[in-house]
Amino acid sequence: MVQCFSPIIAGTMFWGQWGRKLNTEEMADLIRHCIYNKITSFDHADIYGGYTNEADFGEAFVRSGVQREKIQLISKCGIQLVTPNRNNRIHHYNYNKNHIISSCEKSLQNLRTEYLDLFLIHRPSPLMEAEIIAEAASTLKEQGKILSFGLSNFTPIQTELVMQHTPVHYNQIEFSLTHHLPMTDGSLHHMMKHHIVPMAWAPLGIIFKDETPQTKRILKVMKTMTKKYEVDIDILMMGWIMKHPAHILPVAGTTDKLRISRLQQAFNLDLDLEDWFELWEASMGAEVP
Repeated sequence: MVQCFSPIIAGTMFWGQWGRKLNTEEMADLIRHCIYNKITSFDHADIYGGYTNEADFGEAFVRSGVQREKIQLISKCGIQLVTPNRNNRIHHYNYNKNHIISSCEKSLQNLRTEYLDLFLIHRPSPLMEAEIIAEAASTLKEQGKILSFGLSNFTPIQTELVMQHTPVHYNQIEFSLTHHLPMTDGSLHHMMKHHIVPMAWAPLGIIFKDETPQTKRILKVMKTMTKKYEVDIDILMMGWIMKHPAHILPVAGTTDKLRISRLQQAFNLDLDLEDWFELWEASMGAEVP
């Protein structure tokens, strides 16, 4: 079953201990604000906040008064961090059947929900066995605990391996104007071929983080385009992603309410064809091949 998610997804990684450290009421208010601005899908992972974010969000979700059917919840499992909340000696991955199932059940408990709209395997492990992952996904689907199953950060060949044993409907990958490799290494074409919906984490790339020759070139081009389209840089970045025919769903990690309000502009932003290529050219630092 392929679920329907909002065109832009709210990434919650920085809502809690790893970022803004929002309290329950602030988080509840942000949930309501996202929904008001047509962002109804929320992306989680068990590790966020050192395994604390989901429980914090779950408490805020109850406080928000929002009905469960009004939102979509996504989570991931598999990464084992060394934190006070886990008895791990070393950073590693665990994809045995019992761990996948128990991780999902823990996420359900923390998020105060009976089901996840989407459950993802967070990162590929060299020791993962696709058959076991598929068994866990099938069990969770049969029990009604997940509605859809997918992957995160998987290459085409890794995806094929899992697809031999169970349907894969989503793959969450790093993709942005400053990290556009999936567009040329076959990743997005593979997803289009197999009707896998891409979700893009870090959709703004490093444009606001680092000053590099690449970001300087992009910002120079965008200076003109922000005036032409009457939108800010983040909207242009989102619009550039969303124009791709793979129908990519960006995962926006901002907690800034004003920026969240503006993200709606990206839903209908239609970049001129040559403008789209001009931005790609600026990112590459060379003419389009």
